[in-house]
Amino acid sequence: MRIAVVGATGMVGEVMLKVLAERNFPVTELIPVASEKSVGKLIEFKGKSYPVVGMQTAVDMKADIALFSAGGETSLEWAPKFAAAGTTVIDNSSAWRMDPSKKLIVPEINSASLTKEDKIIANPNCSTIQMVLVLAPLHKKYNIKRVVVSTYQSITGTGVKAVEQLENEYAGVQGEMAYKYPIHRNAIPQCDSFEENGYTKEEMKLVRETQKILDDKTIAVTATAVRVPIVGGHSEAVNVEFSNDFEVSDIQSLLHHTDGVVVQDNNDTYTYPMPMYAQGKDDVFVGRIRRDESQANTLNMWIVADNLRKGAATNTVQIAEYLVASKLV
Repeated sequence: MRIAVVGATGMVGEVMLKVLAERNFPVTELIPVASEKSVGKLIEFKGKSYPVVGMQTAVDMKADIALFSAGGETSLEWAPKFAAAGTTVIDNSSAWRMDPSKKLIVPEINSASLTKEDKIIANPNCSTIQMVLVLAPLHKKYNIKRVVVSTYQSITGTGVKAVEQLENEYAGVQGEMAYKYPIHRNAIPQCDSFEENGYTKEEMKLVRETQKILDDKTIAVTATAVRVPIVGGHSEAVNVEFSNDFEVSDIQSLLHHTDGVVVQDNNDTYTYPMPMYAQGKDDVFVGRIRRDESQANTLNMWIVADNLRKGAATNTVQIAEYLVASKLV
């Protein structure tokens, strides 16, 4: 099993390598891929060193699977070239997510839709993955009408420059700015650029991707995405209106038995999800599960996950695991 990691020197790429090793993915040959300035750099993986190669070299090496985390423009240009060479691409950028000919996959929800013909597979946005993993079983049982979500997103979602900005601001050092404003002691109500409707791209990803993954365009979703000075993961306050009524205890039980979800919900012991506990873990954590007393059939929840792991690298690797287990590669 020859595995290419495209963007191997980036923040998500490094976590992908870590997750591949931790989960003992059957890698017989690793092909780390990055931009020309990184070619020749050595990447350590499970006790061996592998030289970074450029894009065309990687295409010519005909990997079985290529895990992409190198940005949308790179994916649009190179994913088809890898696919044409017979490599199955799992892409972590936004490039292919809303392409009607491409599958948008969260393995616990819709991996069964994959076939050998799917040579470019889209990995959803980090904030979408953690939300839909919780919503999917609830939609199946109670039928979701509307979702209102406010996110509190880690700076790691922006990348290493944002982490450096926060560290500089902590230390009182002037440095390169990843954001238009300071992030230390601040909350910036803008993740990604604005669209014509006044929402950011990140907010609209939550709308469009949720409908695509749950295969239901009737679900109304509205979002506000906020960047906060946190490193551990993304948090979301999610309000869900159902067609059918529910008991909170039934919701808790259903989520307790959902793969990839951990319920942390005990007010007596002050137990609830927080990014400092989610960091480095692959699960999605949910708590503060309570009825919205302002209208019928409506629920409030607090959902937290490490955006670099389940929100990106782990979900990508899990898709690859499914492909291997199902003999689709």
